[in-house]
Amino acid sequence: MLINVIQSLSDGRGVDWGQALAQVLSVGFVVLCVLPLHEFAHGWVACKLGDPTAKNAGRLTLNPFKSLDPLGALAILLVGFGWAKPVPVNPRYFKNPKRGMALTALAGPLSNLLAALLGAFLATGLAAGSARHGFNAATYFIFQVLYYYVVVNISLAVFNLVPVPPLDGSRIVGMFLSDRALAAFYKNQQALSFILMILLVSGKLSGPFSMAQQAVANVIFRVAGLPFGLFGL
Repeated sequence: MLINVIQSLSDGRGVDWGQALAQVLSVGFVVLCVLPLHEFAHGWVACKLGDPTAKNAGRLTLNPFKSLDPLGALAILLVGFGWAKPVPVNPRYFKNPKRGMALTALAGPLSNLLAALLGAFLATGLAAGSARHGFNAATYFIFQVLYYYVVVNISLAVFNLVPVPPLDGSRIVGMFLSDRALAAFYKNQQALSFILMILLVSGKLSGPFSMAQQAVANVIFRVAGLPFGLFGL
């Protein structure tokens, strides 16, 4: 994301400012529209499973200012993944706490994947139409915005599925752990989070993350392209 622009400027290389603007616009849309959807999905599933905590706290909403975390939004702009203010969840309301937490956690990344699928469908449709009538500067710029919008959503989904607290993946994995193992897992969450941060900053996870994101992107764009393929577009 924009970290690449900063690196290019520091190295004295040229910068594609149209591409940079497309990234900023796509991230802005994700922060204002998709991150609230991500948190709403958590709260909505929790509410359906019997936990009214998010609803009572006024967090069962798509209002972006209720979930905006400035530092998390900046992280998305710079490196492609970040966070919002998490909705409150109380597992004591669930009949099966571990299952309830897992389903509630899964709702967030799933909302990002659905948002990415919608963006991929629009981008594929634009590309299909432009292939017949020709790309111009405006359609190419819109395509870039949609493309980065899909990339950011996939990045958020993959990042949140990492099984390290406090990410959503840790709640999903928790469903398969014994109570004793789960207690030990969360007892060491600060150390695990610290290790994850070190690996991220050092770039050790860049390769695995890129491979996972590319695999998900391939599936997303294939599914998005199916309707157009049926009509020979």
